[in-house]
Amino acid sequence: MSTDAGPNGRGFVHHASLYDSDEAFLAMALPFAEAGLEAGEPVLAATTPANIELLRDALGKRAHALDTAETAYFGRRPVERVSSFLRYWNHRQMPGRGMRIMAEPVWSGKSARQIAEWKRMESGLNVLLADADLWMICPYDTRTVPRDVAEAAHATHPGHVVGSEVLPSAAHVDPHAYAAAADAPLPAPPGGAAVLEGCATPAAVRRFVRDRAEAAGLAGARLAMAETVANEALTYLMGHGATGARVCAWEEPGVLVWELFAADRAPAPATWAGFAPPGAQAGADDGLWLMRNLCESVEIRTVDGRMRLRLRYAGATDAERL
Repeated sequence: MSTDAGPNGRGFVHHASLYDSDEAFLAMALPFAEAGLEAGEPVLAATTPANIELLRDALGKRAHALDTAETAYFGRRPVERVSSFLRYWNHRQMPGRGMRIMAEPVWSGKSARQIAEWKRMESGLNVLLADADLWMICPYDTRTVPRDVAEAAHATHPGHVVGSEVLPSAAHVDPHAYAAAADAPLPAPPGGAAVLEGCATPAAVRRFVRDRAEAAGLAGARLAMAETVANEALTYLMGHGATGARVCAWEEPGVLVWELFAADRAPAPATWAGFAPPGAQAGADDGLWLMRNLCESVEIRTVDGRMRLRLRYAGATDAERL
């Protein structure tokens, strides 16, 4: 695989690779890794344990120079995945040299909401990592990934790799257009949702969320973090021009949900705001990044010029958080 197809001071290069066998995976991964290692570039394979073993065996003596990460633990959620990429980039970058990453997301077993968020993140990487001199190939195992995920790979990556050949993706969609299409209007809160009465001051919002979280069984640090998230959400809305908000809360299986709907004009932030950690990029949105890290999901929409912010926070029955 020619290094001319990848980064040489040209910013972020993002390709997908759909494979249906071990042989097809190695036909892409081996020349990609070998060319990078020969050029003295850092090369990371963030993929399944089976694929890491295949690649190490094929590399032979060069395997010791390959960086690896089991992909299931290289960022459980999209915001954590972006942080992992940026952390690796910052740790391993060398002046005048590019970098290569094979990054295979885990698709099996994810909910429809999670799959939609990961597809959106794959598209967003074209914006979030645009300034990195980095060539990334995202492998998709068509033996296991859902068909819609494999089809989306062509929309979220400007090119795709077959063996050692790089081809343009005719179905590629501009990341901002992709996000706009993916961000469907949010359904209305359920009829039984609790509503904050009176003025949504920071103290009132924190108390409202704390009461709802306590009633749902949260305590200790988890309860304190729920308060923190609510405070950050209101601060965020007011920082974008809102003078008040309608606040409501309800429970869904496994999660607490609260929504803040700006009382007046408060435009939504940039599409991928809050995915870069503090200090990682110019204009990083620290408050939104904190919300995305503490919550299971954060959805932002604009309705008639007013920002609508919906957060899902892991409930008391989430044993992973105990």
